[in-house]
Amino acid sequence: MALITLTSDFGLQDYIAGAVRGQLLQIDSTFRIHDISHQIAPFNYPQAAYICRNAIWQFPENTYHIILVNLFEQKPEHLIFASSNGQFIFCADNGLLDMILPGKPDKIVGLPLDKNEIKNTLYCTRQIGQAIFAMEAGALPETMGDPDIKYIQKNDLRPLLGDNYIEGQIIFIDKFENVIVNITRDEFEAQRKGRSFRIVFKRNEIIDRISESYADVALGEKLAIFNSANYLEVAINKGNAAGLFGLQDFTDQSLQHHLFYQTVKVYFE
Repeated sequence: MALITLTSDFGLQDYIAGAVRGQLLQIDSTFRIHDISHQIAPFNYPQAAYICRNAIWQFPENTYHIILVNLFEQKPEHLIFASSNGQFIFCADNGLLDMILPGKPDKIVGLPLDKNEIKNTLYCTRQIGQAIFAMEAGALPETMGDPDIKYIQKNDLRPLLGDNYIEGQIIFIDKFENVIVNITRDEFEAQRKGRSFRIVFKRNEIIDRISESYADVALGEKLAIFNSANYLEVAINKGNAAGLFGLQDFTDQSLQHHLFYQTVKVYFE
């Protein structure tokens, strides 16, 4: 029985997330389908990469991951299949794949789409489901499309580095309005080199230590931790960091002229 995950930017307000599951189960009713998230913000590649990158490798080997994010940035002629570190990934050829993977894929195949079909979400889902069904029956991915296809590549959002600082962008705000920054623990420590530091945001808000848990500070106090994915997180114990400090995801187009409020800077001393 194939284990399949779904990630999308559909939201949960209408039928489409359920319809995608239905399409897959029509192909094989024994598919085991698990949702990672359907709440990816539209067109938000860094957020999609953060969520997928930190969920996919928690699943057993040979899990199939269907990522239906920004499927139609351009008119699709094919979909992408990739294998990496024992995981199988299907997504649009839109640059997201490289942002998710820790390195180059072990194998990549372009799955062709019928030129005579209307290439909507459910059609793409059916093509992926049929490919999974065939692979479970023993078909090799390279027999189903164009092996080693040239695909769109995009760089993941990286923090800016200086001798005495590291500047990160806000890539995700969770349901508690904790703010996740694209600075990993390893990047932080490599740049820190044992020095003291100040985490600065919204001009005059400063944190000068890393907590191990929210309980390390009093209720209503701000803190910084490295979350379970080892990314820097700015939070308030039992509070709302994003709302209180006016912090926003850097891709919020309405706030591009307020980039200061979409970045977090760490100064080393």
